[in-house]
Amino acid sequence: MVMDKLSQYERVFNHFDENGDGKISASELKQCVEAVGGELSTEEAEVAVTLLDLDGDGLLGLDDFVRFVEGGEEEEKVNDLREAFKMYEMDGSGCITPKSLKRMLSRLGESRSIDDCKFMISRFDLNGDGVLNFDEFRVMML
Repeated sequence: MVMDKLSQYERVFNHFDENGDGKISASELKQCVEAVGGELSTEEAEVAVTLLDLDGDGLLGLDDFVRFVEGGEEEEKVNDLREAFKMYEMDGSGCITPKSLKRMLSRLGESRSIDDCKFMISRFDLNGDGVLNFDEFRVMML
């Protein structure tokens, strides 16, 4: 049986809520992140708790914890997009040109003309400079 995400989060939350008060402290959050192979300094854990703590009691409730976990996934998505962006950009220029787009598409078995590539870029080229920077690429991928 596949558990839904929320009940998985709840299980993890309860596991690290050592004193069973329905809240996770900064030190419990730090242990939680370390348990999954991450690193979080005591200071970072305190900052995370402060930022996510909606009721101001200095502890994370389940809702706050879910936001913390989901936020991490968001960061992962951005990192994945950065990796993808690097594959398309030309010579570390920080942007995707029609030429670099054509090259990457042909590697993927998709043959396109430079004009096609210019058109594809123009649809997401927000500042009109004829190339895609990372933010424009991110919008395109969403």
